[in-house]
Amino acid sequence: MKRALFPGSFDPLTLGHVDIITRGVTLFDEVIVAIGVNADKKYMFSLDDRKRFIEETFKDEPKVKVVTYKGLTVDFCHKIGAEFILRGLRNPADFEFEKAIAHTNRHLSTIETVFLLTAARTSFIASSIVRDVIRNNGDYTKLVPDSVRVKP
Repeated sequence: MKRALFPGSFDPLTLGHVDIITRGVTLFDEVIVAIGVNADKKYMFSLDDRKRFIEETFKDEPKVKVVTYKGLTVDFCHKIGAEFILRGLRNPADFEFEKAIAHTNRHLSTIETVFLLTAARTSFIASSIVRDVIRNNGDYTKLVPDSVRVKP
């Protein structure tokens, strides 16, 4: 079974994330969306809300599982038997950042990182932008799936 882990904070889940996950299920037998828990980070949405957003969005896709984890992503991959890390790339800056992480992960383990370019229609969407739009009472509904369209 080809199992990929799609890690992130998903604060909140965006249409860009949805695009990568939807395309990922065509490549892998299972895509595990893994919400990383970082006690030092302040989130806009609770862990339970972020998990619910993803589960609700993919409730009709049996190849998508949602979990939470702490620690190194490669360690978690080994724990659950994921051979691949799935990542989305929006722009050259994302590539440089993700490349460094992928090289580090490859140095630490045998986990392969697979990059998918985001669709042009979602390439500008970032969770940080969505949070800023929400904080300033803007219309964020065109940036997120229906499951997220409830303010915190």
